[in-house]
Parts: sequence; structure tokens; C-alpha cells
Amino acid sequence: MFVYFLQSAIFNFQSLLTVILLLICTCAYIRALAPSLLDKNKTGFLGIFWKCARIGMLFCMGSKHLENVCLCV
Repeated sequence: MFVYFLQSAIFNFQSLLTVILLLICTCAYIRALAPSLLDKNKTGFLGIFWKCARIGMLFCMGSKHLENVCLCV
């Protein structure tokens, strides 16, 4: 029982996919509202959020069935 308590999203594959998808969708949403927030940080540690936003924008434009992907995860 105690071992199950220590399991986090990093060690559970489904939770890890959910966290990554949530990060990508959140960054894409923030970039859609205020592009200057993410566009000024394209390199470095904060560049991860810009890259997630780009992936999210490309993913949303390329996939017409985004909600089906979200339901599968």
C-alpha cells in the first residue's frame, strides 16, 4: 500500500501522457491569447513552453478530431 502511494505521474505512463498533453494544450491556449508571452522566450529553459505551444498549434491544425485523442488518453 505504501509503495502505491509513492508512485507519481513520472512512473505511471498514462498519467505521464496526460500531464504532457495538458502542458501542450495549456501552452497552445496561452499562445493563442497572448502570443508575446511565449514568443519572446524561444531558447533556454522557458523555450520548452514555446515548443509545447508550437506542437499544440500544429497538432490542433492538423487534427480535426482533437477531442477523440484527449478521450483516448
